[in-house]
Amino acid sequence: MPATNSETIDRILDAALMHVPFDGWSEASFRAAVSDAGVDKAEAQALLPRGAVDLALAFHRRGDAAMVKALRSADLSAMRFRDRVAYAIRLRLELVEADKETVRRGVTLFALPIHAADGAKALWDTADAIWTALGDPSDDLNWYTKRATLSGVYSATVLYWLGDQSVDHSATWAFVDRRIDEVMQIETMKKKVRENKLLKPFLAGPEWLASQIKAPARMAPRDMPGSWTAPSPQDG
Repeated sequence: MPATNSETIDRILDAALMHVPFDGWSEASFRAAVSDAGVDKAEAQALLPRGAVDLALAFHRRGDAAMVKALRSADLSAMRFRDRVAYAIRLRLELVEADKETVRRGVTLFALPIHAADGAKALWDTADAIWTALGDPSDDLNWYTKRATLSGVYSATVLYWLGDQSVDHSATWAFVDRRIDEVMQIETMKKKVRENKLLKPFLAGPEWLASQIKAPARMAPRDMPGSWTAPSPQDG
């Protein structure tokens, strides 16, 4: 049976992981990976038109998918929601611990202005995967703000993690807790402002405008690659 496109990309990616720590996400790494994987050059170019850039994005998506799979099998019921978010971030990084230099090379690649938009979208997709996996029900402005905020927390955490020399990355996990605490303080402040009788009239306009903003229409969670939402009661 011939390999599917995703299987072929996985073969190239597996081969690339031997080269990227030394040559980065470069054309040299891409050519070597294609050769090692035994994939026809024309086929590889058709599947990954931008070569190493598309391969780096495939590596990132693989990490997101692995995180979602692990979250689905974990029992998070005893955790506060902010701890579930911290757990998801930690899980995402622990799953690529063996490929830390590969991640570093990816950060370098997507720091280049020409690839910055790809890097920003990859971060957004990770934040979206986390919120979706944790069952986020928002479909208004909060859908955007949650993902934007988490993208910032996650990107800062990755940079901290890459330079962390502490035992078991304990300093990184403490860093995550501090960042999430800061976000929660902002949410608490927003709640207090909404409940303040003196300030409430001034928020009527902005609150109405925010209520008109809806999350983009998406495929059903079970049909979306790398995403998951909590099952409904009807699902048993």
